[in-house]
Amino acid sequence: MINQLKLISQSHWYWLAYIFTGLALLAAALYFQFVREELPCLMCIQVRLLISLLIIVAFAGLLSRHNRLVNSVAHLSVVLIAAGLTERSYQLLGTERGFVFGDCGFNLGLPGWFAIEDWFPWLYRVETSCGYTPEIIFGITMAEALMVFSVMLLLLSSCLFLVRFVRSQKT
Repeated sequence: MINQLKLISQSHWYWLAYIFTGLALLAAALYFQFVREELPCLMCIQVRLLISLLIIVAFAGLLSRHNRLVNSVAHLSVVLIAAGLTERSYQLLGTERGFVFGDCGFNLGLPGWFAIEDWFPWLYRVETSCGYTPEIIFGITMAEALMVFSVMLLLLSSCLFLVRFVRSQKT
């Protein structure tokens, strides 16, 4: 089992899966925004930013999969992104279900030099306040699906990072 996980952690398919999954998630978000006219809230945009970061890190991991140090940093980065995504998903689900109360404004809170909402407003501009997420299919909301996805991503990426770490300690 450990050997299989080691092979997966070194595979280009692992990183390509993250890239294509991230792109599919962003495409789905844009579908809901522009076709179904479900405007994104602050937490939705923060999730989009984390997914975009996941795509960038996965691309770096793909290019550096033969460099043990850089690839280990990419694996660790995916774990941290997955942890952030899980936290944002929990907050979004909690806001939707009413067990988390918080202020959800229209300001991303990013520094002025990183005005991504001005550069790509069609993807990263907050357009509504938080409250609910749309139903995807069979009564499952976007927040519920995102929570399941982010927890699975966190578990998978943590296992594969630990395998890389154990491997680097043995050699």
